[in-house]
Amino acid sequence: MTTAIDLFAGGGGFTEGAQAAGVKVLWAANHWPMAVAVHAHNHPGVAHACQDLQQANFFDCPDHDITLASPACQGHSLARGKDQPHHDAVRSTAWAVVSAAEAKRAPVLVVENVPEFLTWELYPVWRLALERLGYAISENVVDSANYGVPQHRVRAFVVATRSKAPFQLRNPRRAHDPIGNHIEWDFPKWSPINKPGRSQATLDRIASGRAAYGDRFVAPYYGSGSGQTGRSLDRPIGTVTTRDRWLLVDGDNMRMLNVAEYKAAMGFRSSFQLPVARKWAIHLLGNAVCPPVVTEILRQVRAAA
Repeated sequence: MTTAIDLFAGGGGFTEGAQAAGVKVLWAANHWPMAVAVHAHNHPGVAHACQDLQQANFFDCPDHDITLASPACQGHSLARGKDQPHHDAVRSTAWAVVSAAEAKRAPVLVVENVPEFLTWELYPVWRLALERLGYAISENVVDSANYGVPQHRVRAFVVATRSKAPFQLRNPRRAHDPIGNHIEWDFPKWSPINKPGRSQATLDRIASGRAAYGDRFVAPYYGSGSGQTGRSLDRPIGTVTTRDRWLLVDGDNMRMLNVAEYKAAMGFRSSFQLPVARKWAIHLLGNAVCPPVVTEILRQVRAAA
C-alpha cells in the first residue's frame, strides 16, 4: 500500500496527508487550472492532469494501491441553501470514483465529502456499485479537531477495501489544539473596531464576544456559525470555508485571519505555497481536505493491509 492517485485533488490536502503517511502519489487531477498549478508547484514529482474527471479515461492512469478522491461537496452541503438544478451536476461528480474503481480495481479507495453525502438520495446506489465491484464499505464521520487539527471540521470518509470485511477506523481522541496557538499577534494589518461604516451587526457580535471571552477572540464576520458571540481562542476554530469568514479581535482592533493562520487551521505545513491573491488562497484552503486526518486514516489502512 505505497502508491496512490488523487482525484479532485484541489490544492493538495489529500496528497499532503498521503505523503506524510509514506504513500507516494503518482498522479493527481482536477478540472481547475489554478488548483492544478498549485498542486504541481508543491508536488513537482507527481504527474498532473487538468480535466473533467467525469470524462476521464481511467485506464490511462498509472496502476496504484490507493485511490484518493474528494468529489464536489457543494451539491450535498446544507450550506448550499435551496437545492438548484446545477447541484445535480455537482453531485454526479461522485460517479467518477466508480469509473476509476471499475477501470483500475485499486485495493483501497478513500473518498472524502461532507456528512450529507451519506444521505444523498443516490448514495445507496453509488455504494452498491462499489460493492458490485468487490469492495467492502466503511463509512466514517470524523471531526478534524480530534486528529490534532486546530479546527472543528466534520467530514465523511468512505473507505472501500477489496476485502471480506469492511475496514474499521479507530478514531483517535487527541488533545484539541487551540487556534490561539497559531495566531500572529504582531501581524501589522489591524484596523479599529469603531470606525465609520462598520456594520451594526459586526459591532454587536464583537460586543457579545467581548462579554463572553474578554479582549481577544475569534468570530464569524458573516453567517450564523458560532452564534453571535464568536468563540474562545482556547479551542479549535469553526469550519474554514472558501470565503474569508473568520474575524480576529484584539482589544479595540480587529482583522481577518491571515493566510498563514488559515493554513495552520487546516493542518497544512507552513511551507506549503499558495497563490499570492488572498481570495484564491483561502478558496483553495476552504475546499481542501485536512492533511493530518488523511495521514492517520492511511496509516491505519496500511497497518491493516
